[in-house]
Amino acid sequence: MKPLRALLAPLALIVAALPAAAKEIPLAELSAYLNGLTTAETEFTQVNADGSIASGQIYIKRPGRVRFEYGPPERNLVLASAGTVAIFDGKSNQPPEQYPLSKTPLNLILGKNIDLGRSKMVVAHRQDGTATRVTAQDPAHPEYGTIDLMFTADPVALRQWVITDESGGQTTVILGDMVKGKDYPPSLFSIKFEVDRRR
Repeated sequence: MKPLRALLAPLALIVAALPAAAKEIPLAELSAYLNGLTTAETEFTQVNADGSIASGQIYIKRPGRVRFEYGPPERNLVLASAGTVAIFDGKSNQPPEQYPLSKTPLNLILGKNIDLGRSKMVVAHRQDGTATRVTAQDPAHPEYGTIDLMFTADPVALRQWVITDESGGQTTVILGDMVKGKDYPPSLFSIKFEVDRRR
């Protein structure tokens, strides 16, 4: 399984996961929300390219760190820290695949200071009837792909993102209700710690 490669989730599944109505949320308010999201955890659901559904738990510690723990049968693990994304195959003892975080659209929500109003960062900002959707890219490197963020209002909450990478592959992650403000040990996001632990 490739956690970073998945098709867009069916529209019915997306709508079912969201509250009924939402106003369009200004970019400044969304930036403030993301910058205030220092730590968070929640369950997530991902629809894969073959139509199968993976799920698990996500832990976020901004700036720059995220952990995706996939449940059985995959038991894969995706870590981002120290500027690197590492994908651990739960069924293999091989070293993880690694990529620069800066070359993935996920970097746009894990950055230290997020400014969605920055020139050419946001390529679409719209209200789709259920949520505010923002499509963002790295202005200096649009070839790295985009991230499509879905927010609900009152209070503002990130509900979903869709990453489109440089080759056009898409990953959709649907989030549950976030628990914020917990403290996590550095080892939770450490790629080196995980590599050593699996030896």
